Amino acid sequence: MMGSFFIPINTRWVLKYLKLTYIPSSIKKPMKKQLSSLIIVLLLFTTLCFDSLAQRKRNKKQDKPTVEDPLKGISLGGLKFRNIGPALTSGRIADLAVNPNNTSEFYVAAAAGGVWKTTNAGTTFKPIFDNYGSYSIGSLAMDPNNSNVIWVGTGENNNQRSVSYGDGLYKSSNGGASFKKVGLDKSEHIGMIKVDPRNSDVVYVAATGPLWSAGGDRGLYKTTDGGETWNKVLEISEHTGVNEIHLDPRNPDVLYATAHQRRRRQWTYLGGGPESGIYKSTDAGATWEKANSGLPGGDKGRIGMAISPANPEIIYAVVEAQNGQGGFYKSTNRAASWQKMSGTSSSGNYYQEIVADPVDQDRVYLLNTFTLVTVDGGKTFNNLGEKSKHWDNHAMWVDPNNNHHLLQGCDGGVYESFDQGQNWKFFTNLPVTQFYKVSVDNAEPFYNVMGGTQDNYSLHGPSQTVSQHGIVSSDWIVTQGGDGFESVPDPVDDNIVYAQYQNGGLTRFDRKSGEGVAIIPRPRKGEKAYNFNWDAPLMVSPHDHKTLYYAANKLFKSTDRGDSWEVISGELDQDIDRNLLPVMGKIWPMDAVSKNGSTSRYGAAVSLDESRLQAGLLYVGSDDGQISTSEDGGANWKQVNRFDGVPENTYVYDLIASKHNVNTVYAAFNNHKSGDFTPYVYVSNDKGSTWKNISSNLPTGAVYALEQDHENENILFAGTEYGVFVSINNGGSWTALKSGIPTINVRDLAIQERENDLAVASFGRGFYILDNYSPLRELASKATEKDAHIFAIKKSLMFNTWTPLGSLGSPQKGFQGEMFHTSPNPARGATIRYWLKEGTTSLKSERQKRDKEAFKSNEAIPYPTIDAYKAEQNELPSYLVFTIKDQTGDIVSELRTGLSKGMNQVVWDLTYMSFGQVNQRQASQAQSLSSSNIFVVPGRYTVSMSKNINGEITEIHEPVSFEVGELDNRTIPASDWSAMAAFKKKALKLVNAINATQSVLGEMNTKIQSYKAASKTYPSSESTSIFKDVLALEEQLNNARMSMNGDPTLGRLDIDGEYSTAQRAQNAIFDIFGSTSNVPGTSEKNYSIAADEFAPILASVKRLQKEFEKMDARFSGNGKLIMPGKLPDWKK
Repeated sequence: MMGSFFIPINTRWVLKYLKLTYIPSSIKKPMKKQLSSLIIVLLLFTTLCFDSLAQRKRNKKQDKPTVEDPLKGISLGGLKFRNIGPALTSGRIADLAVNPNNTSEFYVAAAAGGVWKTTNAGTTFKPIFDNYGSYSIGSLAMDPNNSNVIWVGTGENNNQRSVSYGDGLYKSSNGGASFKKVGLDKSEHIGMIKVDPRNSDVVYVAATGPLWSAGGDRGLYKTTDGGETWNKVLEISEHTGVNEIHLDPRNPDVLYATAHQRRRRQWTYLGGGPESGIYKSTDAGATWEKANSGLPGGDKGRIGMAISPANPEIIYAVVEAQNGQGGFYKSTNRAASWQKMSGTSSSGNYYQEIVADPVDQDRVYLLNTFTLVTVDGGKTFNNLGEKSKHWDNHAMWVDPNNNHHLLQGCDGGVYESFDQGQNWKFFTNLPVTQFYKVSVDNAEPFYNVMGGTQDNYSLHGPSQTVSQHGIVSSDWIVTQGGDGFESVPDPVDDNIVYAQYQNGGLTRFDRKSGEGVAIIPRPRKGEKAYNFNWDAPLMVSPHDHKTLYYAANKLFKSTDRGDSWEVISGELDQDIDRNLLPVMGKIWPMDAVSKNGSTSRYGAAVSLDESRLQAGLLYVGSDDGQISTSEDGGANWKQVNRFDGVPENTYVYDLIASKHNVNTVYAAFNNHKSGDFTPYVYVSNDKGSTWKNISSNLPTGAVYALEQDHENENILFAGTEYGVFVSINNGGSWTALKSGIPTINVRDLAIQERENDLAVASFGRGFYILDNYSPLRELASKATEKDAHIFAIKKSLMFNTWTPLGSLGSPQKGFQGEMFHTSPNPARGATIRYWLKEGTTSLKSERQKRDKEAFKSNEAIPYPTIDAYKAEQNELPSYLVFTIKDQTGDIVSELRTGLSKGMNQVVWDLTYMSFGQVNQRQASQAQSLSSSNIFVVPGRYTVSMSKNINGEITEIHEPVSFEVGELDNRTIPASDWSAMAAFKKKALKLVNAINATQSVLGEMNTKIQSYKAASKTYPSSESTSIFKDVLALEEQLNNARMSMNGDPTLGRLDIDGEYSTAQRAQNAIFDIFGSTSNVPGTSEKNYSIAADEFAPILASVKRLQKEFEKMDARFSGNGKLIMPGKLPDWKK
């Protein structure tokens, strides 16, 4: 191809070589280990001739034996993930779409976190793309004629090493309420979407196409029917796609398209080629011509373009080219020719996009690590300004009505400026952080979660808090800057965190002091520089918390927390020269566009584990497909680099030594950077010598992480391109765990063994926790074969929450406003998970189902008969009853809930059920009584399960025992919890008794008013006498009320009032209600005084009741009178 630079290899050449008649000097030493030239040429020839065939084969799922899935048909909705953020830092933003008629409404495309929408200028955001086929978004477009029509192009529109891919194009016609996939399923990366402003059915899509492989949906596509059908109107080749498309606003039939030839593999990146360039059409894409006059003549890379809205006659382009020939260009003749304005360009790997100011034709923004701006049409550029803002900018919007108003999307989220970038506002409520790794520590009372992120540091935060607000941004800390990867805690001292950053950086961070010290292994005298992967593996030995392992192209060991290191291996890779590997069918020279840019040097360790069952049994996986094993702490090694069914040189993404069998080790191979999305999960039962595929029914999508349960060796977890999967039969079959987590890439997993929690590092939506997954062990033991089952209940801890942001405002956010981000804590109390084989239904719900189906089919829907309707109304509810008893067998609480099949849960808040007044709101038999809010006494409790079907109750599960304890988080805990609880119970009973008495006195007061009215029905002489008796009764009533509540006259006269009995009793309980410390003496005295004062008051009210009964009897003798609540004495 014109302008390309490569070493041609053809069949004749290879045949000559096989006869040993010609050995070109350029490949005499193609391998660093001096492998024979013959073998290398054969490899090259095979790769070149059969590359496309192999690619097709890689994308085909291997035939695997069908295995019965023990979880098939079982709903796992009761195992729900909980997102814990953070939003302290956000994540990479790929695009923005703003409603031009209402700029408070806009959409945000997270590069790896879905689509988010705001209708209130970012005060709140809502994820609207969570359950579709892709989490990675490259481009957005809003129909200029209808802001409810939103187009979403999936697949990040960049080319960097951690880029995520998509599954095509989506369209919403209802403002993002729902989406429909409309094509280009194999595009993988969509760069830009444009809608013809004259006709909304005409849409152009620039499909950059697959990054890691050839072919796919690549080029410029056009629809004229709103996405029903598509035509490829510009095709360059199987290696070159279209990354941008622009329509002339004066005549949208004039199109400008930028073509980009690029390829990334595990070992390299090529950012351009001879096929990159600018194309122009004047007939809506029917025909095209190149428009490269004045641009660099050699190979070009990514080109960004913008037509000036202020003057569409001006077109700007930023061009990446080899040998530094790129720059910033301008055309004033509709791309007939280009003038180089300056040598300014950015990275086509990450940026290379420009935004023209809507008002000023000479003002143009160039997105870059630091956004650049020109005010003279590209002659000179200056930094826009990133004060108090994250860098690495990928998206920008300039308000057409106020060009000082900017929105910018970068690697740190979304920012807004009202002064052209001098000052920025950060949107603190977009939790789209991209985590590479996750670890957990053993901190008490709640463990911490930590990990490294894509360009947002290494972060560390709590798994839960005692705050009523949940987990907030201020709970998170940064342990290391840069791109973070492994963050590994000391399992004994949780103040120590080993935080890793890119290319082998490593810091030992002390949380107590905030200090960090670099502990990077350095080459010994005479030793070459180590080759660390961008994401190097690190671990603390399970046998000694001061021993670390860290790997580059060699394995390092430290026994003093990183203060010193020893090398315990030789080279751990296959020593392949990446510069002799073909890309796009050629071997490219060193001057190729961005060759090897933003790519780790090939040949380094990327995964590592030590057996917890045998010290010194080490496994190391490399980026070029080799697993090295040592059984003696590194003294001797064996290597395996061929695995049946796995393409050669496939990245060994994860290795985990079995926690149960010393001979067993698991591996996750990941070949997505060859365009192969097949899951490869393998197991070895002979310490890595031979391997077996256990990927089974895992769907298409690479696997990144594995974990094994610490109690049941058959339970495995896999983190994949599209979520978390579990196997309860050692990889025989896999089931997705979907509840509470969106479609998302999962890069790492960690189990907190004390809590039986699974922590998840998602690449685009932060951290998730699956709280207490232990029911999976009982599912593995076939618990679901029973009609009903209560799963084992973990020890439950009692503690009070508090409100560090204050109790007013909202419980979650206080006075901080809706932009304040919080993540939920787990439910407080004992979580009781249970299984029901069959649920129940009701006459009403069955009728409603029939009506719904008839409505769908447009059939007649008859009303029920009178008898049928009455049967519905009179049908008793069906529900479950969970009865909780203490060690003495007394019932302390009872929970009632609906009767639904499958796995469900109820939560007991560890308090006694209410023993106060009941009210009509509690009349429903299917509803639990309210809580007393008084914690029970620590100890063992049991819970049994019964079902009530139409008034018939049956126990369906025998009592299950569990422990209730207290959280050790107080400086002055109660010395005697039982005494504290007993006091609260008796104090609350006193308050309840006073409240009930107050209620009776209130009813008496109502009666007094009725008596006064009734007295007027008697003759006047008799009426006056009765009225005086009523007034006397009223005075007794008022005296009783004053004796309990004090004299209200004193307050009205601004005289010091009495400390009433009711107030004293209230203070006795509520002064200590939110405390689990000792009961203060003032509360005990208050109770004692109030109890003494209330006893005679209650006796007097009882006597007063009898006086009211007499008055009732007196009025009942009047046949003309109908008193409230009395039946009339009526006859026909």
